[in-house]
Amino acid sequence: MIQAVPNISEGRRGDVIEAITGVVSQTPDVLLLDVSSDPSHNRTVVTIFGDEEPLIAALLRVYGVALDHIDLREQRGVHPRIGAVDVVPFVPIGNTTMAECSALARRFGSVVAARFAVPVYLYGEAALHPNQRSLENIRRGEFEGLAAKMTDAAWRPDYGACLPHPSAGASAIGARNSLIAFNVNLDSVDLTAARAIAATIRERNGGLAGVKAMGVALAHRGIVQVSMNITDHERSPLQRVFTRVEREAAKHGINLLESEVVGLLPADALIGMTRKAIRLEGFTQNQVLEIGLVRKMLPPRRGSYAEL
Repeated sequence: MIQAVPNISEGRRGDVIEAITGVVSQTPDVLLLDVSSDPSHNRTVVTIFGDEEPLIAALLRVYGVALDHIDLREQRGVHPRIGAVDVVPFVPIGNTTMAECSALARRFGSVVAARFAVPVYLYGEAALHPNQRSLENIRRGEFEGLAAKMTDAAWRPDYGACLPHPSAGASAIGARNSLIAFNVNLDSVDLTAARAIAATIRERNGGLAGVKAMGVALAHRGIVQVSMNITDHERSPLQRVFTRVEREAAKHGINLLESEVVGLLPADALIGMTRKAIRLEGFTQNQVLEIGLVRKMLPPRRGSYAEL
């Protein structure tokens, strides 16, 4: 099986989010495991599983709905984005290899560009150019700077014209290992402090291994957040990341409110910690990858996990 995690640049309009998840649910042989939306990020992350052909069918339907309803000339949120369907990573599960996911990303990218006139950058393990392996590099300048960026030979898309789709921009499609989207909310409105904390803990600045971080304002809650992707939870467990954020926040006189996981995480990421220790809010068992898969694949019955 393969996991696909399309990131959609819409986190506020429930009808659009329901339309997107609806076409996934209606696709045969695809499992919809998780949907996470945030109005300040204005972003929805959908986690689906399946074999290659059903995944492609579901994702093409996602593009169709997204392009009908999302116009990046009007869309605003704190999360960087270049596209209506901003990112589509393929993640190998079980015996699936990274090479197979990379090949699928390249195949799917060519279809997206041809069918929807959305230029596609290949990133991660599927990247064809070293400067495009990093998603942050591709997103730099966002949708608003995309047309100018594409005039640079180093930033021509891998598929499609060197011109953004007028309303849908471009997409980054790639292959990667599992990551954990982990956010820590601060009891503060100090965005400068949140950004300083994020800069200190991110790997590329000499911080924690496999941690990408940014400080953002959550206008709908009146607080700020350190928003992170953890690409190596063995070297940087959630407890260590939380403790480091807490320590850095204390230097600014800021307390932590709670943490959250967006989407799924592997079961081994929970070893050696408790939800209370990292103040993990809103987390359900279905967000554990292995549990979510089992519950979707096996119907409940007496004496099963449904009664635990």
